[in-house]
Amino acid sequence: MVRKNADAKYVQKKMFDGDGMAKMRLILETNEEMYNKGRVFNHLYLEPGCEVGWHIHHGDGETYYILNGQGEYNDNGTLVTVGPGDVTFVDDGEGHSLKNNGDETLEAIALILFK
Repeated sequence: MVRKNADAKYVQKKMFDGDGMAKMRLILETNEEMYNKGRVFNHLYLEPGCEVGWHIHHGDGETYYILNGQGEYNDNGTLVTVGPGDVTFVDDGEGHSLKNNGDETLEAIALILFK
């Protein structure tokens, strides 16, 4: 399979009552493309002030690989500044959020795998 850039699918939505709208490019579009081992493999875009609101994971874990920009990552109540090259992980039963507190688009790869 080859998915050409011109054919990429994007979705935009409010994420867990966070401020603003998150935009996501679907890298893999279905659970079947991930051999039913996960449910999200996206390129995430957060404009300044936008966020993925606080939420707790149940039955899965999520990794963010920060590509561009600066953000504030809430790691189970501990606030950490993240930037390009940083990796975050939240395990099953834990919570997190990510807010763009910089001046440029925060971009990250988001991967959610089932436990």
